[in-house]
Amino acid sequence: MKRLLIFLLIVILAGFAFVFRIYQKHADGVPILLYRQVNNSEKEDSSAISVETFEEQMKYLKDSGYSVMTLDELIDAWEKDSALPEKPAVLTFDEGYIDVYKNVFPILQKYNMKATMFVVTDHVNLYPNYVTWEQAKEMQESGLVDVESKTLSGKDLTKIYYTEKLWDQIYGSKQAIEWYLKKPAKFISFPLGKYTVGAEAMSQEVGYRAGLTSNYGLAHKEPVHYILDRIPVYGGKSQELLRFKLRLVGAPLIEPMSRFKARLTADGNEEIASLIWIP
Repeated sequence: MKRLLIFLLIVILAGFAFVFRIYQKHADGVPILLYRQVNNSEKEDSSAISVETFEEQMKYLKDSGYSVMTLDELIDAWEKDSALPEKPAVLTFDEGYIDVYKNVFPILQKYNMKATMFVVTDHVNLYPNYVTWEQAKEMQESGLVDVESKTLSGKDLTKIYYTEKLWDQIYGSKQAIEWYLKKPAKFISFPLGKYTVGAEAMSQEVGYRAGLTSNYGLAHKEPVHYILDRIPVYGGKSQELLRFKLRLVGAPLIEPMSRFKARLTADGNEEIASLIWIP
């Protein structure tokens, strides 16, 4: 019995040491939160959260002392070796859905929080569930929402094999944003979170400051910032605030689990992957 207790104590201490090392490794990591849809539609959509849940999350960030930064402020701090706030966080919204204008923008105004919206520029003014350039301009001029690029048509960049077409996707969207909004486009979100070495290099060449993926993880300071990971905020309608807290606080532990699950799925081991619970 004594040996068993000693063994269990060693296991527990080893577990604490393992968790401590992981959190120590990610101590300088910044959570960049990734949202897609915020609405009260009854249609089942794993990428959507309710408007009430979103406001609850923003209130939690504010009440918990998080400092919501812009991407510009984050990159500036990294490049100048300036100190970050004690609890930094960044808000991002992909696609450019009308939800951001109708549902998110008023809540950002209420809590005085800033965010970045990545738009597929060919979809703006075209589909009813996307923002218009006028709405994008209104949000941009408010100083709360920075409108940036998710390429020209949102196509998977890893499937584009011609340099000219890749250039159109990456630079064409930058030109569109700068033409309609009269401001520099400085950030790009890679469609489906996928990118190639060529897409990364081209993003840097045309003048983007950073590129963002949809891979689960904290963002870390690097010599160049073209593959910044984010924390997706979606995946279910139950216990949404609890799931949000777990994803935010538990990111260093969840990141390797998420990557392992994705690898299993890609290798065709869906049944095993389904056993790994990600909040």
